[in-house]
Amino acid sequence: METANKDIREAIKNAGLKHWMVAKQLGIYDGTFCKWLRSELPDEKKTVIFTAIEQLKH
Repeated sequence: METANKDIREAIKNAGLKHWMVAKQLGIYDGTFCKWLRSELPDEKKTVIFTAIEQLKH
């Protein structure tokens, strides 16, 4: 079974971040973020997440 949102998971790992950090940046609970990642997200939501990852890297 292919892991959903593998690109997001790899981006978080490569940035040296934790999922809870991204969730906090997005203003949501870490449990909610975990549920989001269970199934493939639409491109619009992925863009928001990638933006949050970039903001945390700096």
